[in-house]
Amino acid sequence: MITLLDTAWVHTQTALLPPLTHLLRVCMCVCAPMSPSKIYCTGELLRQVQTAKLFDDNKSFVDMKLAANPEVVMEAFSNLSQRFPNGTAPPSELWLFVNAYFVDDGKQFEPWTPPDWHERPVFLSKVSDSKLRGWAEELHGLWKSLGRKISNDVRDNPQLYSMIYSPNPVIIPGGRFTEFYYWDSYWVLNGLLLSEMTDTARGMIQNFLHMVDRYGFVPNGGRIYYERRSQPPFLSLMVESFYEATGDVEFLRQALPTLVKEYMFWMENRSTAVEVNGTSCVLNQPALRGGHSRAEKLWAELKSAAESGWDFSSRWYTDTSHGGPGSLQDTSVSSVLPVDLNALLCRCEHLLASFHRTVAFEQAASTRMEAMESVLWDVEKGAWFDYNLQSGVRNYAFYPTNLSPLWARCYSQPAMGLKALHYLRGSGGLDYPNGVPTSLRESTQQWDLPNAWPPLQHMLIEGLAQLDSADSQELAFALAQRWIHTNWLAYAKYRAMFEKYDVSGDGKPGGGGEYEVQLGFGWTNGVALQLLDQYGDRLSSGGMT
Repeated sequence: MITLLDTAWVHTQTALLPPLTHLLRVCMCVCAPMSPSKIYCTGELLRQVQTAKLFDDNKSFVDMKLAANPEVVMEAFSNLSQRFPNGTAPPSELWLFVNAYFVDDGKQFEPWTPPDWHERPVFLSKVSDSKLRGWAEELHGLWKSLGRKISNDVRDNPQLYSMIYSPNPVIIPGGRFTEFYYWDSYWVLNGLLLSEMTDTARGMIQNFLHMVDRYGFVPNGGRIYYERRSQPPFLSLMVESFYEATGDVEFLRQALPTLVKEYMFWMENRSTAVEVNGTSCVLNQPALRGGHSRAEKLWAELKSAAESGWDFSSRWYTDTSHGGPGSLQDTSVSSVLPVDLNALLCRCEHLLASFHRTVAFEQAASTRMEAMESVLWDVEKGAWFDYNLQSGVRNYAFYPTNLSPLWARCYSQPAMGLKALHYLRGSGGLDYPNGVPTSLRESTQQWDLPNAWPPLQHMLIEGLAQLDSADSQELAFALAQRWIHTNWLAYAKYRAMFEKYDVSGDGKPGGGGEYEVQLGFGWTNGVALQLLDQYGDRLSSGGMT
């Protein structure tokens, strides 16, 4: 994940952007004296190691522990680099250096099994299909393998780690992602609550509250290279889920000031004014600010895409000027007012209003709803669309997020929900038997066709299920059946859950992007458990009947 990279280096590397996008995942923090961020986030050592491709996965290096304090490592690297022309060590020497000064000894974690896990949570009894019920039991069991407790050594010697210390154990996504991730954790937490693991769920929320108190927001993930950006702000919704499951009023009371603090971060740092048809309003976007050069601006756009959760997607391309297919270098998130972020913040405002019992947040939600209907809603097409600030037009391409206001209940007239249902049926998004694709455009990016992602499936299904329409509710079930069948087929074939799936093949894992599809997988498990809980009496392992 990228950060304040050396300006001269950014200039020289702009032409190499496609192979260097991996750096977006490895450097995203502010350097300080005696800080490991000098090594893990920016600088010549990071550049040389990653450019030399010493590891199959670029994340491997930045997740390793230092064998000595940062200043010792940096002095040793300076001595090494001075031995070679242009200060660039050959890969063989870099490999020896990394093995001498970095270790991957597993000391970042302590052995831990969630103590509140037990074999027979109540929701399992709701699943009628015996094969799906057995599968649900195995998914419930995966929480034990995905649990992590960060070691006291990380707390006591933070200068040796890229890991951010969290006081409570966490459930990780899985695969290469061995730390917490923010918006993933909403679906993880809902799965934990169905598994009756309220202590683990409480601890994860407390970790996020701690992060907001420390940073002002929840970082993208649990590494120092994620410290300068967030992800879609689901913390208020996590607290809502926990309160609904436990009725713990005191926990809600204690969390509320921190939830307001996070909300204010987004309003003060991620909002922009827009005027449409003579009406001025304020909406939000995940726009991090960059420097003045072309490369620095593009780097900021890529960071913004990562904060959106959609890293990367043709959704963010501004390629209409030259008519080509577009590429990562066309990414311009700062030009976009996204439907889903504003729908999420609208839902947060409604929640804060109900938690706080004050009219201020209800008025904020009402004002946002009016702005979304003025800027994002298209009455003729019957859906909400991202708005481009540069061109002054909506992006009419299909994304499941075009219906996210249904999920957020952020619309003023019931008829709008029925119009959105009609739009969905004619959009092309329902033409695939294995899930709703992230877009209808093949770009090689992972947040595009043919991939389908668990959170987008769940938000769409939940939004449709909430409409007062038998047609919509039946479609919600049909989509749930498709998704469960896709997950079930892949699990039966690979004995694994994946972070994303390919809508073009039965039980086929997704692909594209900068890394191989990952196993685990936290939010996939959480979504599957929620759908099994909601529709377990009707779902079939054989698919639609």
